[in-house]
Amino acid sequence: MTDLNRIKVILVEKKRTNKWLAEELGKDPATVSKWCTNTSQPDIYTFAKIANLLEVDIRDLLISTKKS
Repeated sequence: MTDLNRIKVILVEKKRTNKWLAEELGKDPATVSKWCTNTSQPDIYTFAKIANLLEVDIRDLLISTKKS
């Protein structure tokens, strides 16, 4: 499976944990873990909440599809 999001990378950059994100979103830590390993993906509304919590642009959470 191809990586689609950068949630794990941004969490590390912001010195936050999966557990913290799960608590902030009211989600099960296992769900957040699946997002961080790209096993599953959050919906677009949840992506917006994550971006807000981590104080990043929502586009920073996604792997670019544009070739450099």
